[in-house]
Amino acid sequence: MLLDGALFFIYNSPMEVLHLKYENLFTPVTIGSVTIKNRFAMAPMGPLGLADDQGGFNQRGIDYYTERARGGAGLIITGVTFSDCQVETQSMPNCPNSTYNPVHFIRTSREMTERIHAYGSKIFLMMSGGFGRVTIPTNLGEFPPVAPSPIPHRWLDKTCRPLTVDEIHSIVRSFGDGAYNAKRAGFDGVEIHAVHEGYLLDQFAISMFNQRTDEYGGSLENRLRFAREVVETIKERCGSDFPVVLRFSLKSMIKDWREGALPGEVFEEKGRDIAEGLEAARLLVSYGYDALDTDVGTYDAWWWNHPPMYMEKGLYRPYCKMVKEVVDVPVLCAGRMDDPKMASAAIADGTCDVISLGRPLLADPDYVNKLRCGDEAQIRPCISCQEGCMGRVQEYSMINCAVNPQAARERVTAYNPVCRSKKVMIVGGGVAGCEAARVLAIRGHRPELFEMNGQLGGNLIPGGAPEFKADDLALARWYETMLEKLHVPVHLKTAVSREDVLNGGYDAVIIATGSTPKQFSLGDDAHVYTAAQVLLKEKDCGEKTVVLGGGLVGCETALWLAQHGHEVTIVEALDKLMAVNGPLCHANKDMLERLVPYTGVRVLTGAMADGYKDGILSVRKDGQTLRVPCDSVILAVGYKENNRLYDELKFDIPELYLLGDARQVSNIMYAIWDAFEVANHL
Repeated sequence: MLLDGALFFIYNSPMEVLHLKYENLFTPVTIGSVTIKNRFAMAPMGPLGLADDQGGFNQRGIDYYTERARGGAGLIITGVTFSDCQVETQSMPNCPNSTYNPVHFIRTSREMTERIHAYGSKIFLMMSGGFGRVTIPTNLGEFPPVAPSPIPHRWLDKTCRPLTVDEIHSIVRSFGDGAYNAKRAGFDGVEIHAVHEGYLLDQFAISMFNQRTDEYGGSLENRLRFAREVVETIKERCGSDFPVVLRFSLKSMIKDWREGALPGEVFEEKGRDIAEGLEAARLLVSYGYDALDTDVGTYDAWWWNHPPMYMEKGLYRPYCKMVKEVVDVPVLCAGRMDDPKMASAAIADGTCDVISLGRPLLADPDYVNKLRCGDEAQIRPCISCQEGCMGRVQEYSMINCAVNPQAARERVTAYNPVCRSKKVMIVGGGVAGCEAARVLAIRGHRPELFEMNGQLGGNLIPGGAPEFKADDLALARWYETMLEKLHVPVHLKTAVSREDVLNGGYDAVIIATGSTPKQFSLGDDAHVYTAAQVLLKEKDCGEKTVVLGGGLVGCETALWLAQHGHEVTIVEALDKLMAVNGPLCHANKDMLERLVPYTGVRVLTGAMADGYKDGILSVRKDGQTLRVPCDSVILAVGYKENNRLYDELKFDIPELYLLGDARQVSNIMYAIWDAFEVANHL
């Protein structure tokens, strides 16, 4: 049987001697008094769904963090916990101090830290003084948001209430209490959240947000006083040898209130600029911080701190390098650092000391062990969609992963042992079909997959055509690798009929035949193409083109074409772009909405195409008819389910399942999740 719990991957032959390609990533590093076995840390990510109502870790959270330690990460940094639960009253998970139930926090944390230490990993607790003006609206309730000064809230049309000096002192004391309890609970250190991303401590540090005239405002030293008192209090309570790391943003990327800059954009920094950031780094280290977990951005430009696929990989490297040159403590670098060649080079050239992997360890908790064993091909790639992580945190207060249905659900989604091996036919080689085949094979069933096209991946293939979507193609390759290693028979270029299914002797059948682009006539249909045809370069759209449809596919197609020198217009019937996509992470959506016009794409919303003739597209907008010259029209108006084969079989096959877009057109996450659910219980 191939089943091996949640730590499933196929090792090379035990007699094979592997050359460690990235040896410097597996050397130890020291933060304060703590030695970490390798250069990989699990970056802190929102812990929603991983705590209980008493401020401790629930079983789901314990399993989640332990699984990443089991997978080889040298350092685990938890998602944020609140040191203070009084001044900024809101329903946030975990609280290590006496406001909640410190005994319960210590008890549940101890169970987790002991399990993590069994794998030779270390664990730091991330502690926060609060969100301030960036408080999530659903967590705010009736309480007014707080901040250093009466400034606008990030999301709501509200003015924040300034913290009093007594409240600041109370929050500082709570850090000392929380860190003390964390040490009792077995945590090896703490990371402070943060002079980073525009959270409360960062609002005090940035002059745009901090308009105070007392000892916590004015000069840079005064604006950093809050952060200084935090580390000094922790060291007093826990000892000078207890490591305290700081999450730190070198530069804010703020153009104005709620307006962030795009990569390469020339703008006047309204937040913290690089010069002040480097001086802040020096001061913070002099105050006693043992390492700086470095990035750039704020919630006013939050695609920097939560980089979508539109951001380049390793985007924080130049900023980490600057910080590394002015401080003598370790620097941690996250930000799409899942390319091991890039990570190894960053360690080698002194860019940073530790590689932080956040979303890549959601996608594959065994990333580090697989890399150590020399099998990069088995690492399941993160596609930076943020639908399962940030999107679900925002919408449903739960962290998960689009490509890994087991993330943060390790126990309840453990592979179910097979009592009787079944022969299962899978029709369709998109992500739903591939995921179903993978899970069935792991459990011990005998899946056989049939795909009418010449490669696996389905809509991943056209979707991955833009350079910024290359990880979609990596996911398709990963499925190819896994099905090959699991010895799943795959039949490409094979159309399947009703008779093929009925005569095949299968115990169960899964139909995952995907979807097809919606099409309609505009007149000159010889120059009207689907987005997939253009993305796959089956059709040349010419120098000027119009994309009909401003959803995710339309916007990404338009962006890609504009980046390659085409003159592009988007025509969208609704009053804004991407009005019906979801759960799309706001960072992805906000960045794409700004990138489209930034790259020169013309946008016509509230507009309908009437017809296309002689190189002119007629568009109705605001009661007028516009004439838009173009060489082609690209249809990106959605997809329709291809469920014909299922309908032909639904009264003939007792164990028949319909999955993916064939059941309901959606996104990659739900195709994979639904396939996992069915395949793990078949």
